[in-house]
Amino acid sequence: MLDVKDLRVGYGPAQVVHGVSFQVGAGECVSLIGPNGAGKSTILKAICGLLPILGGAIRFDGQDIANQPGYRIAERGIAMCPEGRQVFPEMTVLENLRLGGYTRRRSDLRPDLDEMMQMFPRLRERAKQLAGTLSGGEQEMVAIARALMARPKLCIFDEPSLGIAPRVVDEIEDTLRRIKATGVTILLVEQSVSMALRVADRAYVLEAGQIVLQGSSAELADNASVQNAYLGH
Repeated sequence: MLDVKDLRVGYGPAQVVHGVSFQVGAGECVSLIGPNGAGKSTILKAICGLLPILGGAIRFDGQDIANQPGYRIAERGIAMCPEGRQVFPEMTVLENLRLGGYTRRRSDLRPDLDEMMQMFPRLRERAKQLAGTLSGGEQEMVAIARALMARPKLCIFDEPSLGIAPRVVDEIEDTLRRIKATGVTILLVEQSVSMALRVADRAYVLEAGQIVLQGSSAELADNASVQNAYLGH
């Protein structure tokens, strides 16, 4: 479904992603893991049209999407739940969710709104509350639900547990598992490597803008280098 080849991305003259290649198959959950500054979020931004690429290729469903504007990429079926949630704080929970379905007819949104309220019961309770007044965990639920409102073929999650209270992280993991079970393809960047490897089918390890390891989540969880660097073994 998603095929990234020899991707190079940077900020101004500084290149931070150096020839990265990876694939995400339909129905898979694939994770990018690695230390801060490895280039993980930069790759996601390039896929979503938020950063221009310097070289390489990004193909989605067989079509070249490199350097297309973000709204075109969203229309093709890619939705992103960004790092830091980035909800619209002065809008209600319900208004945030409706914005997630902006590419669809308003009359088609009701079943999906109901589904999101069932998936996140707290959002039903807070539907008319301003999103900026919610807790960090509740805002993350809004951001996830907003991305799903687009009915994406591929949903990209950038650090969903970042800044979330430890007691809520388990809820986020459970939510990712439920989304995966619906058949939505997932590309996940997550600071909690142990959680990422529990949820993902496969993973790629990035260091200094390059992939240094790849394999099934089970293989990487058993890898001594991954254990020492990320799992505290």
